[in-house]
Amino acid sequence: MRDDRFLKDLTPIDEIARETQTIKIELDKRRYGKFVTIVSGFDTKAEDIYELAKTLKKKTAAGGTVKDNKIELQGDQRERVKKVLEEMGFRVEVVQ
Repeated sequence: MRDDRFLKDLTPIDEIARETQTIKIELDKRRYGKFVTIVSGFDTKAEDIYELAKTLKKKTAAGGTVKDNKIELQGDQRERVKKVLEEMGFRVEVVQ
């Protein structure tokens, strides 16, 4: 089941705004060897970062939060997040 709410509501201007943003996906190692996927680079004026976080958490089946205009997801979710964001029309860069 695909969640196409974001795709239906897009106007051509929104699509251009998403294509011009470069979203960075990074992996950070936290305490006790836990990994956190950090998604950054959103234009918060054009995107509702809380709705995007909600969608990413649902699609990756992982917990997460929004801090400092960045989305943090529990675990190594880089490939899943990249796939979901590209389907939504974003340009994505995975930082190693």
